[in-house]
Amino acid sequence: MKSIKKNIITEFEIIKAQKLWAQNVIEIGDLYTKNKDYKSKASIFVKKFYAFDLCEVLFKPTLASEKQFRYTYDDALSYFIGGSIAEDKGFALKPWKKIRFSERKIIIFEENALSMGNYLFQNFTDPNEVKVEFTFGYIKNNEENLMINLHHSSIPFKG
Repeated sequence: MKSIKKNIITEFEIIKAQKLWAQNVIEIGDLYTKNKDYKSKASIFVKKFYAFDLCEVLFKPTLASEKQFRYTYDDALSYFIGGSIAEDKGFALKPWKKIRFSERKIIIFEENALSMGNYLFQNFTDPNEVKVEFTFGYIKNNEENLMINLHHSSIPFKG
């Protein structure tokens, strides 16, 4: 009897994926400032990190208020570089100097995982970091690459 191979997710894979996610967002902004092909990079980024080709994706980006929820590849791409949604200014085009994940908690359910915490963004014009809360859900594709199927982020409440 053959055993079915499960695509079990590890904490190491999640931490690595988050670092790569941050590096790619920074690279998109860098290409944009150098008048290079940031659009192709952004398209590859969304396809590589988000599971739109595998399943439904729940994406609620930080700076979205009119169209808060993004369920398609095109809507996600618009958030990162501007495009089909009027409120989108291109989050990845800032450009960001540094993005780091902190206060992260990870829960793994074999083939699914959740990570919640803060990520901090620093741009070139302001030395202060912008703190954003995030929740990412992960699954693996057939090549065993980690993909985001849930992305929720928001600015912390200030009372």
